[in-house]
Amino acid sequence: MPIDERVVLGKDVAIYHRDLVNLYGCRIGDGTKIGAFVEIQKNAVVGARCKISSHTFICEGVEIEDEVFIGHGVVFTNDLYPRATNPDGSMQTDADWSVLTTRVGRGASIGSHATILPNLRIGEGAMVGAGAVVTRDVPAYAIVAGVPAKVVGDARG
Repeated sequence: MPIDERVVLGKDVAIYHRDLVNLYGCRIGDGTKIGAFVEIQKNAVVGARCKISSHTFICEGVEIEDEVFIGHGVVFTNDLYPRATNPDGSMQTDADWSVLTTRVGRGASIGSHATILPNLRIGEGAMVGAGAVVTRDVPAYAIVAGVPAKVVGDARG
């Protein structure tokens, strides 16, 4: 699994197992740490001083601001109605669908095995519980958990 030459890596990015990641066409900020078995697709952006834990999938259309923690096995999505083919049976291409974006605010934390649906924002300092399925915007500093994720607390204490 390569690190494509189109990847823009900031200063002091730590990729502990370079042969066990798949990064292509993305931008990674200064001082970010990336674990094994992580895939970050084209046009995704990861800010500075983030931690991306192993087995995480960050797809096109995701923008992660600075100082964000992403737990193990987190999955982002970018299409609400994914299909392999068009109604006529032909394979879909980039022209057959539109990327939906997701933004994760500065200092947010996303617990292991959370799934993040597209076209939403996770606010600054928010915390997403392990295994949560995020289907709508998460307010700044909210703690959300469950399926679907619901506000269960305030991360400010």
